[in-house]
Amino acid sequence: MVLGRIVTVTVDREMGTYHPEHPHMYYPINYGYIRGTVAPDGEEQDAYILGVDKPVKEFTGKVIAIIHRNDDIEEKWVVAPVERSFSKEEIAEKVHFQEQYFDSHIMV
Repeated sequence: MVLGRIVTVTVDREMGTYHPEHPHMYYPINYGYIRGTVAPDGEEQDAYILGVDKPVKEFTGKVIAIIHRNDDIEEKWVVAPVERSFSKEEIAEKVHFQEQYFDSHIMV
């Protein structure tokens, strides 16, 4: 089971930066991947980091949600500090900057 698992996210899009190929896409949260965990798209598993209010290069936390995209092969994991929790509504608000382009739902 993925939910509740402790993972380390390598951040490749720090909070406050823009997407390298889509310069209009601003990252208000840290975003990266879980090294060694392969996602359905064949790449390493992507993850949003919530509950960290500064840019980081790496973060270890708990998977609190999975964002399943109905119109894409990818899923995104949501990782937060072990002691923090977020409602579906809070998660949706924080990942809207990117998920607004997809038909997705949040599983907690």
